Amino acid sequence: MDKIVWDQAFSVGVEEIDQQHKQLVEIINHLIELDGISVSSERISDTLTRMTEYADYHFTSEERMMQSAGYPGTEAHKLEHVAFMRKTAEFALGTMSYNQTVPHALVTYLKDWLLDHILVSDMQYKPFFEMKNSRK
Repeated sequence: MDKIVWDQAFSVGVEEIDQQHKQLVEIINHLIELDGISVSSERISDTLTRMTEYADYHFTSEERMMQSAGYPGTEAHKLEHVAFMRKTAEFALGTMSYNQTVPHALVTYLKDWLLDHILVSDMQYKPFFEMKNSRK
């Protein structure tokens, strides 16, 4: 599987969020580099834990930013974050039960979800914040 290559098309126009997205890309790329790794490997569970913890931090930051700015799509966006956390919890349970399909399914899910989330969902708030910043 090809790694994610960051480019300006991923920028939401908020430097703090862009930096957090870059960190998420780095974690996913690390998983991609581990391609072929066994579900029983500590590296897969350690990386999944790191991803979940960092995603939680990022989601909290992003949601706080949206709420304080009065972004109207905040609640719908939060629901996407909740769904992501539930799905990653399912993968964590899968690693504990040694489900051999977890490593590949996890990498595929994370890569697809992050790209879709940034390029579709997060891009919905980009014009809102650009307009807000232009009024300052």
